[in-house]
Amino acid sequence: MMVPLALLVLGGLAAAMAPRVLTRADWPDREPVLALWVWQCVVAGVLLCCALAMALSAAAAWEAVRGNVFAPAPHGVMEAYALTAYGPWAAPLAVALASGAVWTAAMLTREIRDARARRRRRRAELLVRSPRLPGEDRGAEPLVVLEGDHPEAWLLRAGTAPQLVITTAALRRLNDSQLDAVLAHEQGHARARHDWLLHCSAALANGFPQVPVFAAFRDQVHHLVELAADDSASRRSGRLATALALVELNEDRGVFGPCPTPLSHVPDRVHRLLSPAPRLTAARRLRLTAVAALVPFVPVLVTFVPGLSVLGAR
Repeated sequence: MMVPLALLVLGGLAAAMAPRVLTRADWPDREPVLALWVWQCVVAGVLLCCALAMALSAAAAWEAVRGNVFAPAPHGVMEAYALTAYGPWAAPLAVALASGAVWTAAMLTREIRDARARRRRRRAELLVRSPRLPGEDRGAEPLVVLEGDHPEAWLLRAGTAPQLVITTAALRRLNDSQLDAVLAHEQGHARARHDWLLHCSAALANGFPQVPVFAAFRDQVHHLVELAADDSASRRSGRLATALALVELNEDRGVFGPCPTPLSHVPDRVHRLLSPAPRLTAARRLRLTAVAALVPFVPVLVTFVPGLSVLGAR
């Protein structure tokens, strides 16, 4: 079997099986950081399969690409790939995969551009609602308080340091430990750079809506980053304070009623904090981490097998 076809079959299997396995498992909610790592490895493996298949197909179709791809390879390695036997489909496949790569980059660029536009709008709204005083350097303070009738809190990236923006209604509801939990939750997002993970998952899902693994990746990332930030807050302020802060900030939004809302996951997060399931053992976490790390390595191994077999035969 030709290597590009093997890579595409491998990527298709990973894209089809991983969402089913991961969404049915009971451990991701117990180990959200590990689950995020596994999802990233799976998506990286799928993308790597496509990228390596594109490189080999382009090398088979065009001699100029072939010379660049196999330039550092020892003599005889290129012959092991039998590039001339790939047939007339090599060029269309390379073009299709390259188009997918360009489209992915365009979607990621658009996602980042839209996110920056949203941040600029929120900074402009913040300046309107809380104008700077003469000589004040907005961005130096870690906490900004706004007048508001609804309890709200969010993280705003202004300059180099993120700021927690909170309304007076939220301050009236939250005690010191709960406010500390909200701050720790948002700092957990900032420290782990969850915004970049959200951008990448959204770009892939929006760019390729017909690929289930990317849609599942986006949905799970949105869910898991909140659980990871909840855990970060609970380690600092305690599970009870974190759960109560979630209740106080979302009680007026109807999330605890019988009708589902866009924030219907909040009750599950509160229940998870108040009734935590036991964590996986350290040995199992290590095994899952190692197995996930092997997923992107398999396409690389499949790609290099013909060349390594030639070198090993010498």
